[in-house]
Formats: sequence, C-alpha cells, structure tokens
Amino acid sequence: MQYRDIQSILYQAKILGTINWIYFEGGEPTILYPILLKSVQVAHSAGFNVGLVSNAYWATSQEDAVIWLQPFKYLVQDFSISSDLYHYSEKLSQQAQFAAAAAAELGIPTGIISIASPEIKLTSPSSGMLPPGESCLMYRGRAAVKLSPCASHHPWEEFNSCPHEDLVEPGRVHVDPLGNIHICQGISLGNVFEKPLQDIVDEYLPQSHPILGSLHQGGPMALVEKYEVPHEEAYADACHLCYSTRIALRDQFPDILTPDQVYGAYNSN
Repeated sequence: MQYRDIQSILYQAKILGTINWIYFEGGEPTILYPILLKSVQVAHSAGFNVGLVSNAYWATSQEDAVIWLQPFKYLVQDFSISSDLYHYSEKLSQQAQFAAAAAAELGIPTGIISIASPEIKLTSPSSGMLPPGESCLMYRGRAAVKLSPCASHHPWEEFNSCPHEDLVEPGRVHVDPLGNIHICQGISLGNVFEKPLQDIVDEYLPQSHPILGSLHQGGPMALVEKYEVPHEEAYADACHLCYSTRIALRDQFPDILTPDQVYGAYNSN
C-alpha cells in the first residue's frame, strides 16, 4: 500500500459520512514512520478522530519516546500500546513504560493493551476493538495453530454465535495493505482498490452472505453444518472453529476468504 492509496481510502471514508475514527495499526505502523505521520496528518485534517496502535519498540528511553511522539501531539486522540508476553519477555515492557510516560508528558491519551496467555481464563470476551487492559486470547491465525493445543477445549456445538463482532451493523472494518475490507480478519467484504467503499457498504447484506449469513444465524457451528465441513469434536473457542472451517472453505470462496497471509499461505512469486 502506497501513500496515494491511503489518501484514496481516507477520501472514500470521508465521503461515506458514517466513519468517525481512523486507526493505524499493524503489524507495526511506525516502521513506515514518514508515511504514517503524513497519513495521520491527512486523517486529522479530514476531521477524523485518529488512533494509533504500536508495540513501542522505538521507545528505548522516555526522552527518545518524546521525540518519536512529538509530531503526533494534537493529531492522535488514542494511542494504544501493545505489551504482553507475545511482544516482549515481560508483560509490561520497559519500552511500553517509556512510551506511556512520554505520551502522558505530551498530553496524548494512552492505554496499554495486552493479550492473556492460553492458561489464563477471562470471563468476558472482548467485542469489537480491544479495550485497555488484558483481553482473552482469540484462537485465529497463528494462534489457532500454535497456541490452541495449550488451551482447554470445548465441544464444537457450543460455538453457536460470533462473540466478538456485530455482523449486522458492524462498528468497524479493517483495511489490509492489499485493499481488502475485512469485517473480521480473513473475511473480505470486497477490495477498495477494485470497487468504491460506498458500493461495498451499500451492497453489504449479511443475512444472505455465503459466510457471514451462517455466522450471524448460528456462529461457526452453523457454518460447519451448512457446508458439511469435517471437524474435530472440540475447539479452544469460537474463533478456533471458525478459522479452521474457513481454511477448509477457501477454495470454494477465494475472493471472500482472503488474503493468503491471514491463513498462513504465502505466495513466493
């Protein structure tokens, strides 16, 4: 994704008229620092509230962190710092502490978000954007493969709803570097480089969608039953069953269950 692509997406989001917040996430967005800063400036100028999510690898001291964050003062309304044992060797990293202190010094609203280890059970799964504090691990992507064996499993029939997203009236979508609009990572509603965002939104009919219709009506269990997908008897959570089922359906719905990177398939060409 190039800067002009980001400009186009922000313009289309503004025209849509229903989007209030733009978040720049990763991966790690600060790796492309000049493009990130320019994009944040454009989003702010367009009237959006702007959020930034970073693991703060660059915060090697509070003084350095202030230098990194100074250009974002008055531009960013929410700075979320990722810090947990998936990012660092300690739950609250020194970098996160330096970045949080620097943001406080600059008056940038800040929160630290972390993902719990598989053995930690949290009673309330998060819905939508992760809140500050510790959130439960969702077994999708690499977590479904690498971490699900460490978790307790439950009968697949229990996963009869989507606990994390409002599929009928979604409060957010994700845009990946390839232009795919995701309602959940790996479920594309269309590609903004191929079709205007307004058209993608106008054409969204979740009840009749080949993937989301089942997820809305009966969660991952309904998706398994609709397409008669072979399955295990137990899974770590709803995301684990959903992700595993979607992998089995990718050949049938290649334009929806995309891109390859979300599903651990990397094209070397």
